[in-house]
Amino acid sequence: MTVLISGSAFDPWSYLAEYQRERAGQAAQTGATAVFVGSMRDQNEGHEVQGMLLEHYPGMTENYLEKISREAVQRWRLNDSLIVHRVGELSPGDPIVLVAVWSAHRKAAFEASRWLMEELKSKAPLWKKERLAQGSRWVEHNTPG
Repeated sequence: MTVLISGSAFDPWSYLAEYQRERAGQAAQTGATAVFVGSMRDQNEGHEVQGMLLEHYPGMTENYLEKISREAVQRWRLNDSLIVHRVGELSPGDPIVLVAVWSAHRKAAFEASRWLMEELKSKAPLWKKERLAQGSRWVEHNTPG
């Protein structure tokens, strides 16, 4: 189980490939891997978004993501989980989050990855400030799943 907050750009697919190589000895136990990558959109609520500042509460954010990761591993009997979340200045198209889970069966992998994303989006101590042509605004609520 790994959680990482990144203050710089990351390539989710390269990160995932490296993580897979590191856990090669567990491959025989894994029948399913579910992966979600979320990226920054160039629009929100009818406005063009030119950029975004994503802030977090250091320590608290990592602790929360580790807590939900532990819960998912226990609840769905996962082999492993990975969450990488970006903070700082972002541009449209930049990857924001990578969530991956490994399990013996696909149902557990799908359910756990969706649950982790929904928990992360709705409860993790992360704040978004969008930069628009007309100024900036804090995002008050997340878009529905």
